[in-house]
Amino acid sequence: MKYAILIGDGMADYPIEKLGGRTILQVARTPAMDSIAERGRTGLAQTVPDGFPPGSDVANMSILGYDPATYYSGRAPLEAASMGVALEADDVAFRCNLITIEKGMIKDYSAGHISSDEAEILIDTLDSELRTENVRFYPGISYRHLIVARNDMGAETECTPPHDITGERKDDYLPRGKDGEFFSGLIEASTVVLELHPVNLKRVQEGKNPANSIWVWGQGYAPKFRSFQELYEKKGAIISAVDLLKGIGIYAGLDVIEVPGATGYLDTNYEGKASAAIESLKTRDLVFVHVEAPDEAGHEGSIEKKLKAVEDFDSRIVAPILKHAEASEEPFTILVLPDHPTPVSIKTHTRDPIPFAVYRTDKVDPDGVETFDEEAVKNGSMGLVKASDLIGMLVKG
Repeated sequence: MKYAILIGDGMADYPIEKLGGRTILQVARTPAMDSIAERGRTGLAQTVPDGFPPGSDVANMSILGYDPATYYSGRAPLEAASMGVALEADDVAFRCNLITIEKGMIKDYSAGHISSDEAEILIDTLDSELRTENVRFYPGISYRHLIVARNDMGAETECTPPHDITGERKDDYLPRGKDGEFFSGLIEASTVVLELHPVNLKRVQEGKNPANSIWVWGQGYAPKFRSFQELYEKKGAIISAVDLLKGIGIYAGLDVIEVPGATGYLDTNYEGKASAAIESLKTRDLVFVHVEAPDEAGHEGSIEKKLKAVEDFDSRIVAPILKHAEASEEPFTILVLPDHPTPVSIKTHTRDPIPFAVYRTDKVDPDGVETFDEEAVKNGSMGLVKASDLIGMLVKG
């Protein structure tokens, strides 16, 4: 049996008035996902356990079969692993966003989805001017970067994800608690360095949002995982543009497959991801394919972009992998799902259970659900399940 786990980040949504009270998934043209739902089994999965924030770190860890209550230590350490940044026992890794501040307000959590080349210049500048004995900056992809603090600094600081507070006053959400003053000062110092940087002056001239500040959040220590193969007796791989997902894969002992042109946005290389997934299954039992674009569109509050992202995920990821599975001489199990909702109406994640559908090519087992969406799967035969149990249910069932 081969397994393909296809994750459309943030696809789930709430009913939208402009769409006649329907959700994005109900309106979008998704024949491949609908086919999986119609011929397989469906249900709802709780990806965010009680007591945890509804982040992609917690949700995707659950989908990969790791209970956050056992394995979660923070988001940034997972991204550090993907970036090749080794953490000592007393190192605390922070996500460091490049953001746009305007008139004291958080205008844009991604600085206009700044390019990686521009961002690297800015992060290198920050590292040269603000780096200390205890704090160092590391460049990542687009707006997503890393700070590592030594000597347990910041482990107990209270931080807020910037995508949760777009349009809010910056000063109301600066880091608080132990070491909060230090990290608030680091944010303020970054604006002095970045405001008149040539990269930002050029972006302003071009009508783009400048990356005129950093924002720190998602901190934690390096986690300790059991390998995926040890837990599930399957050799697997993961494909994603996002350091967070790659980091989870590294800690899980999965092969991380890099796809040229994978951006984590609407312009990502869908075809490259689908082809890489199909190729990877020639030598592995299982592949996770993660697409970030629907989540980014949700954070932007764009109905149009999210509809396109969901339809692209269906036609350019799910459809070719489904076609390959049905033509294969080997049996396939395909699981399709989001990690969490990212409703366009609120522009951030929620902890609501997410829809999922499972189809086995060797065992057509319909449960009467005909479409893949939040409402239809409520009638599915699998009911409400704990997401971290899904992988075990698939490989052992």
